[in-house]
Amino acid sequence: MAPVNLPAPVEVTYRNMRFLITHNPTNTTLHKFIEELKKYGVTTIVRVCEATYDTALVEKEGIQVLDWPFDDGSPPSNQIVDNWLSLVNMKFRKEPGCCIAVHCVAGLGRTPVLVALALIEGGMKNEDAVQLIRQKRRGAFNSKQLLYLENYHSKMRLRFEPSNGHRNNCCIQ
Repeated sequence: MAPVNLPAPVEVTYRNMRFLITHNPTNTTLHKFIEELKKYGVTTIVRVCEATYDTALVEKEGIQVLDWPFDDGSPPSNQIVDNWLSLVNMKFRKEPGCCIAVHCVAGLGRTPVLVALALIEGGMKNEDAVQLIRQKRRGAFNSKQLLYLENYHSKMRLRFEPSNGHRNNCCIQ
């Protein structure tokens, strides 16, 4: 069987958030996958597809693996969205500069949807989030996922304080 030509991992950054969109490794490709994760400073992996590798080797390297699978071609459940946004909020507050890796089978559907949700919650317009990810990951999103993102309403759950410690609030009375 010929090897499948999967897209290379891509980094997506916005404000203080860094994500690595990648495909699904196997036990055979796990060592190379771990090298890639280390290169980007990944501290957490979110796996949104069925398991194809043993997480012990990854966790031995100090990288946390979270399993939040959902159906291929579909948007995530509300519970997965809540878990994802809580993770993103916690990681980028506690570990500035860290990188969260996300993968599904090919890194073209489920993974970009989660990253887009974080960008939207961080203040980016829905269509800009889709465009940014598609510039880096050709073929990202199917029509069902695009419709989901188009209709997604941000609750502004990922608005981080400026790094200088000052709030940019103004009150006129």
